[in-house]
Amino acid sequence: MTAFILKVLMAYLLGSVSGSLLLGKFRKVDIRQHGSGNAGSTNALRTQGLLFALGVIIIDIGKGIVAAWWIPMLDFGDPTALLNPGLLVMACGFAAVLGHCYPVWHGFRGGKGAATAVGAMIVIEPWLLLPVAVTWLAVLLITGYVSLATVLASFSLVPTAWLLGGHALLVFSAVLAVFLLFTHRGNMLNLRSGTEHHFNPLHVFSRRHE
Repeated sequence: MTAFILKVLMAYLLGSVSGSLLLGKFRKVDIRQHGSGNAGSTNALRTQGLLFALGVIIIDIGKGIVAAWWIPMLDFGDPTALLNPGLLVMACGFAAVLGHCYPVWHGFRGGKGAATAVGAMIVIEPWLLLPVAVTWLAVLLITGYVSLATVLASFSLVPTAWLLGGHALLVFSAVLAVFLLFTHRGNMLNLRSGTEHHFNPLHVFSRRHE
């Protein structure tokens, strides 16, 4: 059990390494001082441009993969940690998402967890990504709202997990979906008031937008 807790803590600490804030140090910019004030890839794209945002996405997805794949495999000499390896992988994956949203290294002000969640899902159950990608793209193209696309895509995890079977996977998907809704609660309020940022493809290739 000690090894289980240590690995989950390591995953959280890894998740706390924010891609946008790490890259921002090289550019001498804190994107939390720009745009929406969020440290996620969407705000990075809007305020710093496409290449910067791609770097952020690679780091944030990558840490989700490492947290859910490599950290659970570490041998701490505690056989009880391997009694339910699937649960450990999910716990580490979710811990990385939690760390991304509330990073201890950055004053607990991070992103909203979507990219890191994708990285964890690649390891936990890659088939979950198919409905997520289809839902996200369809909602984005129809509505133009990244936040709405992300929230609805996250909830597409639940029926897919149910079809794939496995109580633990279903619980993980439901908890992750509700958590991502929570991290996007401000966006949902903006949607309701009509003030949410609308995606414009023409802005993607500009370096900075403010």
